[in-house]
Amino acid sequence: MKFVFSISILLYSGVNFAQSEIEIKSKISDFMTYLPIESASIYIKNTTIGTISNTDGKFVLIVPGRYANDTLVISSIGYKSVKTLVSDFDNSEDVFMDEDVASLDEVILIANPRPTTGNDIVLRAMEELEDNLPANPFLQKGFVRHKERNKKQYKWLIESAITLYDSSYASGAEDNLKINVDELRKSYDLREVDSVFAYYSYLKYNTKNFNIKSKNILRDTIKTSSLVKAIRWNDERINGLEHLFKGRLNLLRNSNIEQALFGDRMLDKHQFKLDTVLVDDGRKLYKIQISKSKDFVGLNTKNIYNEGYEANGWLYIYWDNYAFKKIEYELVAASDAQKRRSKSLFNSKINHKLIVTYMEYNGKMYPNYVYYETPKLVKIGDRSSDRKTTEKSLNSEKEEQYYYTTQEILFTEIIDEPELIEEALQKPWSDDIFSPRTYNKQFWKNYNVLLESEEEDKLIQDLTKRATLFKQ
Repeated sequence: MKFVFSISILLYSGVNFAQSEIEIKSKISDFMTYLPIESASIYIKNTTIGTISNTDGKFVLIVPGRYANDTLVISSIGYKSVKTLVSDFDNSEDVFMDEDVASLDEVILIANPRPTTGNDIVLRAMEELEDNLPANPFLQKGFVRHKERNKKQYKWLIESAITLYDSSYASGAEDNLKINVDELRKSYDLREVDSVFAYYSYLKYNTKNFNIKSKNILRDTIKTSSLVKAIRWNDERINGLEHLFKGRLNLLRNSNIEQALFGDRMLDKHQFKLDTVLVDDGRKLYKIQISKSKDFVGLNTKNIYNEGYEANGWLYIYWDNYAFKKIEYELVAASDAQKRRSKSLFNSKINHKLIVTYMEYNGKMYPNYVYYETPKLVKIGDRSSDRKTTEKSLNSEKEEQYYYTTQEILFTEIIDEPELIEEALQKPWSDDIFSPRTYNKQFWKNYNVLLESEEEDKLIQDLTKRATLFKQ
């Protein structure tokens, strides 16, 4: 009886361990410099369970107990990967990574007659998209952090869980890609400062025979309910998730749409220069610099002047199969008109900043992490060029009056079973991340999210203590 009882306890403990969740957390740093490594990938091998490190190099990953004996991989481009069993990972120790760089001369020598120039490598990679991107429908579960801030504080923060559906790379995004907001984690809004601009834009594009100047619209004369309606309209017009996924900035997925940035005339708007060859988790990849070409880059955005840019940044492409691993892409004001606009309205030449990393799953590359940043037009402060002011007061005002919006998306699960996809598509879908929802504590208990940096956490705590426009 004692023997049977002991076996039962062991079996019960094993089952209970398999069903429990394992929290893995640490800080990742460069072995030589001790500096934190941002955007390192932390994932369970042969799964889509993973996260990335924040600007402090820190991360938290919730792993189902059944993966206790699987391999945890920590990787970053240009570094040797760190691997260990999930159950062996020590949360009390920092992770230090060594650099790992391949020889450019060696790769080019053995690569002949492979493409050797940056332009040719990128063109070859674009030709291979059909093989490297998903050919069948899939769902992706992910976490979104949408925030707006100036140098001093947050004005707006939304955190949500989403599901992305995509029918395949070959299909058009407009009709074959959709997003659903599953749950809301945080929602704080303190955007009173830009409400007049949003209200003016709303009237301009939704009122017949509109003939009012923005300076004649005063906050005290507008009902809060009207401002809220205008702000939500403006949110969907500019900040909606569908614009990011269905638009031209989804560079690879939408490379087959009309006037795509990485479409047929890609080299008219971009030039690519091979910089070096790096290593990612034991695989060589090209590091390619993006530079300007003969034409300006534009996004052709309705009712918004989004033209006159030059593109710069970096592409990271695997040497063995020409799959894109990472894209760092910026659109910088270049035409005289765009330079004047950007300096006056945003105090920044960079109008769009995009980072996308991809993960391999069953031989295909899926988006893993997306970061998108753009300056925000708000009405605050005196931007007159002829007024007198001290340098100190000017810098202080710039910290408060110039805003930018960022969206971060971390995908943590891929579903490609046709039955599960069909079942999900039968339910109502909505990509509205702006409407308030009831907080579901049980849902978020073990859901993987992006870890806030120390600075972000401080700003978020400050934001939560203050009243919001929507609660007035």
